[in-house]
Amino acid sequence: MSKFFNADLLSKKKIKPLTLVFIQQQEKRKLLLGLKKRGFGMNKFNGFGGKVEAQDLSIKHAAERELMEEAGICATNLIKRGLIIFEFDPHIESSVLEVHVYSSPDYTGEITESEEMKPEWFDFQGIPYEKMWVDDAIWFPLLLENPTQLFKGHFIFSDFSNIQEYELVKVESLDEIGSFVLKE
Repeated sequence: MSKFFNADLLSKKKIKPLTLVFIQQQEKRKLLLGLKKRGFGMNKFNGFGGKVEAQDLSIKHAAERELMEEAGICATNLIKRGLIIFEFDPHIESSVLEVHVYSSPDYTGEITESEEMKPEWFDFQGIPYEKMWVDDAIWFPLLLENPTQLFKGHFIFSDFSNIQEYELVKVESLDEIGSFVLKE
């Protein structure tokens, strides 16, 4: 039995649902990232997102809320792209992070720096992987190569900087992505 995407094994752990949103302009080959200014992931570039709150109507609603809070914009066509499970040594992070990944080709509003994030556009060829989470260099190519490609990943870390092992797969439908804690 594989340890990756195993519902029986994951059900025994505390799972924390999170969102991650990218504004991805495929024709211009541009991606909007934010430099995290505080908290978990400080001084790293990432998409926009965070915790799913009790008042959120859905995971997608949480993603929309987080994008507005962190970048001051509203995605005009938010599409679910993937699900990534992150497990860490329990002494470092006791929860399993279930990250729901979304992208949108466009947005409304004016991109604004917030207390938490400083937004910045990057060319696809200039993604600052050296200033990002180590796993990003592995799964970002799936995000960038095709704006409709769906995927799921499961990364097991020995600490916050080192991947012990992982599995990353392309999937054909949202049903294959699933969720271990919440429904869309």
